[in-house]
Order: sequence, then C-alpha cells, then structure tokens
Amino acid sequence: MHQSKKGNDWHFGLKAHIGVDVASGLVHTVIGTAGNVSDVTQAHALLHGDEVAAMGDAGYQGVEKREEHLGKNVTWHVAMKRSKRKALPNNKLGRMAEKLERLKASVRAKVEHPFHVVKNLFRHRKARYRGLAKNTAQLFTLFGFANLVLAGRQFKVSETRASS
Repeated sequence: MHQSKKGNDWHFGLKAHIGVDVASGLVHTVIGTAGNVSDVTQAHALLHGDEVAAMGDAGYQGVEKREEHLGKNVTWHVAMKRSKRKALPNNKLGRMAEKLERLKASVRAKVEHPFHVVKNLFRHRKARYRGLAKNTAQLFTLFGFANLVLAGRQFKVSETRASS
C-alpha cells in the first residue's frame, strides 16, 4: 500500500480494480493495488479473454496503445476526459459526441453496482488492515459476497415475473 500527503493530511490506501460482466453485472476479476497505481496499468489483468469490447472510464485513456494490448482483439471504448468533454462545440458534431459519451456511461454504470454494495450496503469505506495482501484478500471476500447479493436480486426479479 502507499501513503500520500494531501495538504497537511496523510492518507494510506489502496485501489480496487474490478472486471464486471456486462450481461450479468457480476464481478469476474478483482485486483488490489496501492493507491498510487494508475488504472491503465491494470487493464490487461481485468480481461478474462473472451471479450470483444471493453469499457473504461477516463483513467484508461491510451490503453489500446500499451504493449500488453497490442496482440489482443478487444475494442476499447474509453470515456473522454472531462476537460475535452466540456470543450465540445455546440454544433451537430459536438452534440453527437456528447450523446456517444452518455451511451458509454450508461454501459459503464454496471461496474458501479458492485461498488455500491461493498461501500454502502457492507459499509466498507476504509482499509482495515495494514498491508496490501490482507486488504486484497478482504476485497476478494467482499466482492464475492456482492456477487451473491446482485445475483439474488436478479433471481428475485425473474421469480416475481414468473409468478405474475
């Protein structure tokens, strides 16, 4: 894990990088890294191999140019940086680009559901242990349970549709 200073406050933390299946919304890959590790460096490890398309937020800019992705047959759809998105012109082309960004965001929102379960329902907001290995092990457990919660929600929805 890594400590960093923000103003006069020191923060000690890690990042959870997850790969989520777009059809089911379940987490298939969890990687815990130090807080100072860039998202784009972990993109290759989040793919399980059968993907045709992959979505990412603005932290994954330039992922298709990286060495570990050159031989792969994956089309990346990465969000535009906020500064570029705000600078889009107010013409037909700019409005179409904004619409495309909204479409990408609506698909990427599926990744936020497991984080909602872990952070809000399980109330995991701070790293509990000192050390990356223990905290990563806890992340595996939390996202595994989040998969059970999300799969249970899908089962309840399909169960109520079948009974009505």
